[in-house]
Amino acid sequence: MSTELSANWTSVNAACQPLVDALVADAQALNLEISTLENGTRIVDAGINCKGGLEAGRRIGEICMGGLGTATLGTNSGFDNWPWSVNVHAKTPVLSCLGSQYAGWSLSHKSEDSKFFALGSGPGRALAGREELFKEFGYKDEADSTVIVLEVDSFPPVEVAEKVANNCGIKPENLTFILTPTSSLAGVMQIAIRVLEVAMHKAHELHFPLEKIVDGYGVTPVAPPGGDFMTAMGRTNDAILFGGQVQLFVDATDEEAKDLAEKMPSNTSSDYGRPFGEIFKSYEYDFFKIDGSLFSPGKVIITNTNSGKSFTAGELNHDLLNQSFGL
Repeated sequence: MSTELSANWTSVNAACQPLVDALVADAQALNLEISTLENGTRIVDAGINCKGGLEAGRRIGEICMGGLGTATLGTNSGFDNWPWSVNVHAKTPVLSCLGSQYAGWSLSHKSEDSKFFALGSGPGRALAGREELFKEFGYKDEADSTVIVLEVDSFPPVEVAEKVANNCGIKPENLTFILTPTSSLAGVMQIAIRVLEVAMHKAHELHFPLEKIVDGYGVTPVAPPGGDFMTAMGRTNDAILFGGQVQLFVDATDEEAKDLAEKMPSNTSSDYGRPFGEIFKSYEYDFFKIDGSLFSPGKVIITNTNSGKSFTAGELNHDLLNQSFGL
């Protein structure tokens, strides 16, 4: 599978670098703050010591997708109370969503007086190639500079920057970290842009042959910021679980397409039916106790490009989204 899947894949770092340069150049207009760590690693603060904003989050979302996806704002979310939405399309869904956007790189550092932990997303993952996912794909990028997006509310220590630069085979001064707190406007936007990635990850978890996914797009409401981390985390998850819609185009049989549609939506999970914050609390804030099948878009359409038939499953849950968003 890996050879067929990644044979014609482009460089996510090459495609992404112009977007990073443009983000930094427009930092003042986007309410971002730029700084450097003592080793020269560049930091783009999108909401810790500055305001950031939805447009910053939109552009950061496209950076997460390795420069191979687009995110546009719209008013077609499917929810009267929450009409604002983000529409997401990836040119190469598997590479863009799983090879770059997916937050799959665990980064941590512990010192005597502090602990830092974050999951890294973005094209730097494809340079390091430390995840099993890249071995499965048979893909490893090459570049002299890269970027990693961290969903955090504190600055990473220099030791984390050194580790990332070393694993990516680049100089620390050629590394950029973009920081997006979950409760910030940039944070809720870049998470919403993950609606298609969530579907792609679910397809992978269901062992659907990824080389059969030809194209796809998604739409989801943009969650209002939660004010605190726990509320924001719940709302950003619920935006996709209860309001996310994804259509995947597959080169498969009708049986395969139908099976994928029936198994993908969030309402197939035994934990479905409550806002994410309540579920998380009931499991004593342990992510690993949550049924993994919950992490899916609310509604999916799987279209077979061979037969032209489409299979729809799942639902948009207005009541639970209103409850989560505090209406």
